[in-house]
Amino acid sequence: MQRQPILEFWYEFASTYSYLAAMRIEAQAKQAGVQLLWRPFLLGPIFKAQGWDTSPFNLYPAKGRYMWRDMEREAVRFGLPFYRPKTFPQNGLLAARVALLGTDRGWTPAFTKAVYTAQFAECRDIADPQAIAGILTGLGIEAEAVLAEAQGEANKTRLRRMGDEAQSRGLFGAPTFFAEDGEMFWGNDRLEQALDWAVTQARRAEWPG
Repeated sequence: MQRQPILEFWYEFASTYSYLAAMRIEAQAKQAGVQLLWRPFLLGPIFKAQGWDTSPFNLYPAKGRYMWRDMEREAVRFGLPFYRPKTFPQNGLLAARVALLGTDRGWTPAFTKAVYTAQFAECRDIADPQAIAGILTGLGIEAEAVLAEAQGEANKTRLRRMGDEAQSRGLFGAPTFFAEDGEMFWGNDRLEQALDWAVTQARRAEWPG
């Protein structure tokens, strides 16, 4: 029996292009026969290490204007609703802590997509604990208990370690995909290539010799 390839999906909740990837990656991975590992993390510390105090889309206005227009086009292409948040980038710290907690419990994909929908399709503030609580409740998850555990020291430390790992592996933006051989792909427009690579490398690993 052929071993199922694995692809890591690293994403930041404030990232516009991560929204596009998150809303379509499950179907793409299922079709390709690839197992996904969801890796929520924070870009803030990585940007600060480069001397940035905000998104490069804010630091470079021409780049930012292009990104918003590109997002509108891409959302139409993928059949996704898209509205520009009133605040950008939003603070995705709480959402990342909750998503990381759920990776061991099976509900991170559904939670992640719900958070992105709230932010980019409904113009809601994902930094608001009530918004996150409402999302959890809507998924049938005990919000109060999860929020308390997500903000516990053990989970905070775990998220910081995720950030350390991201930096050590050379990750600089989101979304980023890693195949099992360590090959890195950056950007929503590299999703299909990353999946193809993961499948091809898994097949090669099974070839004799």
